Amino acid sequence: MKYSILAFCLLVSTGLGFAQETQKLTAEKHNEYGLIYSLPQTHLDIEVVATKTIQKAGPYYQYAEKYLGIPGAITQDSEEWTLSSVKATPYGVPDPEEQYLMQFKAGSNGYVVVDENGVLLSINTDPVIDSIVPTPIASKQKSPLDNNEYAKVYSEELLLSASTAKMAEVAAKQLYRIRESRLNLVTGEVDELPADGESFKLIIQQLDEQEAAIMALFMGTTQTETIVKHFDYTPVEEVTNEVVFRISDLYGIVNADNLSGDPIYLSLKITEEGELPVDNKGNIKKMPKNAVAYAIPGKAEITLSNGKKVLFKENMPIAQFGVVFGLDPSIFTDKKNPSCATFYPQTGAIRQIGK
Repeated sequence: MKYSILAFCLLVSTGLGFAQETQKLTAEKHNEYGLIYSLPQTHLDIEVVATKTIQKAGPYYQYAEKYLGIPGAITQDSEEWTLSSVKATPYGVPDPEEQYLMQFKAGSNGYVVVDENGVLLSINTDPVIDSIVPTPIASKQKSPLDNNEYAKVYSEELLLSASTAKMAEVAAKQLYRIRESRLNLVTGEVDELPADGESFKLIIQQLDEQEAAIMALFMGTTQTETIVKHFDYTPVEEVTNEVVFRISDLYGIVNADNLSGDPIYLSLKITEEGELPVDNKGNIKKMPKNAVAYAIPGKAEITLSNGKKVLFKENMPIAQFGVVFGLDPSIFTDKKNPSCATFYPQTGAIRQIGK
């Protein structure tokens, strides 16, 4: 039976949780063998992955081709955001209008499992927990140009140089000496080899770092980092090109009302409406008395685009485009051979029924 209370408190996370907490509710004398659960309303977790590319020009970029013979040096600092991926994942939020009481018989040992917000997951059995793999976040790599880190490899001659042109010339000579030292070490053309393999690796690593620092002075550096953000969207009706977030060259992923970015649109088209089950004659079945409520969801095609290109498109079940029906409670309260069932937490639909 539907169960109503005066106050309904609900904590809903703004993003899709990766660790789902569950609660096992057992029918006992203290609760009069009645257990309360909720059916979900389907929300969409929109996950956005964006990459920030940072280019920094080295102080000697104008001398890169002259002293190193390498064209294509970065000539000015810049930052750029690009959208790497976007997807929508359905998840369930308790619907305060769809809260129910399941009544067990005394001594039946029945139980239900709900999530941390009271959404029904299973009856008389363990729930099926869908595993969710979080998108990895890549931190920004270090650059020798950060906080003038390159100064650590400056030689005395370079520091005493009177002009930028002279500093670039000395830096180029220092670069070639580093490369020569490494080559001699690798070929064994040195007076004394490192004592062991670890010492050898350490020296090679130090030479590599020194070379990278001096190369950055001429060629500049490119750094990238990955940002992941989540937006919550509640399907209510069909929509076309509703702005759900934006991508800004300055700020990356921003809210829909931040006009500094280019819009990303969501379109929703209902492809199937949930229908009540019918009998062999085509008549709608009658709801069992004190039925165990479950959802028969509808479906909707969700499309995310930038206005020119489709970024994500999928047909997925949505509870609020469907209907609610019920199972005969006696199959779960039979003392000798009770049935069990699992449900989809995203929609409240039946996943499986068995013994």
